[in-house]
Amino acid sequence: MLDLTAPGRRRRPSLTPMIDVVFLLLVFFMLAARFGLPQTLPLTLGGAGAGYSGPPRLVTVSPDALALNGIVKEPAALATALAPLMSAPGDVIVLSPRDGADVQRLLDVMATLRAAGLTNIAVVAP
Repeated sequence: MLDLTAPGRRRRPSLTPMIDVVFLLLVFFMLAARFGLPQTLPLTLGGAGAGYSGPPRLVTVSPDALALNGIVKEPAALATALAPLMSAPGDVIVLSPRDGADVQRLLDVMATLRAAGLTNIAVVAP
């Protein structure tokens, strides 16, 4: 026959698995997080009163091309094309990003110029 007596004692749910998961997530995010200072990039921002002497050294950075004083150049040939316009490696080179050029493209051009020993780079708004 069917026994309809009072049910046995209810078990309380164990919190141990949930605590284990929380600690695992805590350890994961602590190991995946980057602690420390973010990388910085020295920039000279051109503004009022910012200028330079000598021949123009304007590099226009577009999404699909680079232009030195309006003449399209390949990224690898940019430093070579700038050499006749420079009297010293410390001369200012002006970078002007155009609409659609992302920051990574601008940073790639800056890295190319720095690798060639050209360190005085100014960025101006179009």
